[in-house]
Amino acid sequence: MRALTRIGIVLSCAVLVPPAAHLPLGAAAHPGASSAQTEGPLPEDVYPDSRNRLPGHATNSPGGPIGAAAIRLYGSGVNVRWESPLGRPLTELAILTTAREHDQPYEWSLHEMEAVAVGLDPAVIDVVRHRRPLTGLGNAEAVIIQAGREIFGRHHLSSDTYRRAVTLLGASTLVDVVDLMARYAGTAARLTAFNQHMPAGWPQFLPLPFALSNDIDPDSRSRLPLLRGPAERRGTTPSLYGRTLSPEGTGPGHIRRHGAGLASLEANVARPLVHLAILVTAREYDVQYDWTLTELAALEDGLRPAVIDIVRHRGPVMGLADREAALITFGRELFGMHTVSAETYANAVRLFGKTNLVDLVGVMAQHAADATLLIAFDQHLPAGQQPLLTQP
Repeated sequence: MRALTRIGIVLSCAVLVPPAAHLPLGAAAHPGASSAQTEGPLPEDVYPDSRNRLPGHATNSPGGPIGAAAIRLYGSGVNVRWESPLGRPLTELAILTTAREHDQPYEWSLHEMEAVAVGLDPAVIDVVRHRRPLTGLGNAEAVIIQAGREIFGRHHLSSDTYRRAVTLLGASTLVDVVDLMARYAGTAARLTAFNQHMPAGWPQFLPLPFALSNDIDPDSRSRLPLLRGPAERRGTTPSLYGRTLSPEGTGPGHIRRHGAGLASLEANVARPLVHLAILVTAREYDVQYDWTLTELAALEDGLRPAVIDIVRHRGPVMGLADREAALITFGRELFGMHTVSAETYANAVRLFGKTNLVDLVGVMAQHAADATLLIAFDQHLPAGQQPLLTQP
């Protein structure tokens, strides 16, 4: 069986190889695609060699990293959350902005406590919490919040905001900050998919536009049963303000324990369905680059054009196979509504099983993270490739 890494699936922290990287450019769209659509000239702040807002990297060579993986190469290489020259208050602000834009209460609440502990002004936190105007904030604070609001709320980072951000922060630090936001966008997807609540007795600080459902395990406080991890077996106690922020038995690390990894996903979930999970994510983030390259690979691997068109045009899922309909509905709720209903979750577990669902959500989370970088740095398709996603 061909390795699923060809289509960019990453279930942990490995570098992403974008989907369909080796497919011929200009491949014909299927009849349902917008065949008249062309990408047109590049914007003034996009370089022709990299086809994004960063100049071509020395490693941009045939067979080398492209897309989000190439953008990450411009980062400083430090552990951004702990060692960025911006300092902890501003990196926590970037995380809070991401959590706010994804309506993610667990991520927000733990990081609000962390942010206060490292010195972020509570008044700034309230601006993010209540989506207030940015007047009166420091320049760096304002541009980080504005960038997050545009990336996650509009799925486009304006040239003006990008220019202000790169002027204030520098290109390398901006890549670091956006990559940090990207990582927490992926974390938000995992937490939301499995309805992670705060530990019993811990406060939840984020106002939400929906009520959290109660279909959770009383020990893990999520939809997944408690699995004891190595730290808990050793009897260690995580520190709220230390490097282990999530209390043992909760959070993204606990969710990952329920996955089985790439080999299991290859064995149990058909390749077209994995492509479908990526397409739903790309559609909900309006990312032309990830959508188009994935569509080409999905068609090659047998995903029906009619299914792709339903995702492309956000059409109804009636009449689709059960797994197709369940995956599309799950992704639309996860990324569009920022909450997955108990009914939708139960149906997905019935059809895929918990282990496969954890790994599928991992795929979606990785592509949500990559979408953050692709949006921020305005990644365009390879020269000559017809765009296949109808943009809003």
